[in-house]
Amino acid sequence: MSITVRVPAKVNVQLAVGAARPDGFHDLANVFLAVSLYDEVTATPADELRITCSGPDADQVPLDATNLAARAALALAERHGISPDVHLHIAKDIPVAGGMAGGSADGAGALLACDALWGTGASRDELLDICAELGSDVPFSLVGGAALGTGRGERLTPLEVGGTFHWVFAVADGGLSTPAVYGEFDRLVAGTDVPAPAASPALLDALRTGDAALLAGALANDLQPAALSLRPSLAATLTAGTAAGALAGLVSGSGPTTAFLVKDEDAARTVADALLASGTCRTARVASSPAPGATVV
Repeated sequence: MSITVRVPAKVNVQLAVGAARPDGFHDLANVFLAVSLYDEVTATPADELRITCSGPDADQVPLDATNLAARAALALAERHGISPDVHLHIAKDIPVAGGMAGGSADGAGALLACDALWGTGASRDELLDICAELGSDVPFSLVGGAALGTGRGERLTPLEVGGTFHWVFAVADGGLSTPAVYGEFDRLVAGTDVPAPAASPALLDALRTGDAALLAGALANDLQPAALSLRPSLAATLTAGTAAGALAGLVSGSGPTTAFLVKDEDAARTVADALLASGTCRTARVASSPAPGATVV
């Protein structure tokens, strides 16, 4: 018997970042949208915990206990007094280290797959508690759709979305370390008064009404200057995407993937082709949002 769970990538349509807290984390107002790029995590009984991975950039995925999928299995097994003897295979399609929560998605996918495989009967609240222990983005990977994340991003409030939004994601060569990007953010804002993070009413209205043009005007990422500082070449990708007709572009999360909001599917194909032709990215992926969260398939 095996259980396969499909789990989506995310884009942050707003990422408001507060000053560093004493514990080193930052308070956030993080507006998540799940998008139709997916990893699949398959859990199969085994003699011991084992992780394998296939797909684009699979060689960059750790296959030891640092992988969030492994940590999810260990956390669930410990809570329920189960030996974590499971083979977790991750079929990657979400860009690795790209600011689209691929690792978090794998953690959420593994958690749901192991819960179903082992019959633990964990409640939704228990699964979300474990997700929050694993990382700030993991709870959203479980629930999908659209949500406002506060605290470190792990406290979720579902958001209404009134339509389908179309995206192009330009995948850069190599990754960016999330801690390094936050460290650069702290350096750039040192000595300034960093406002408390809050969700933009205009952006929430744009989501609720499904208005892509309004959403384009409200997209915001406080980590973008830090990502551009560490990877200046991303500026050329942003320019190429908007020049090709995207309504707006921004760095996705901590980067280095850049996200372009477009009018419709035809525009998405046009922008993706132009980005590839520009030579400013490794590949370009078309997707839509919102997408469902982790789902047994």
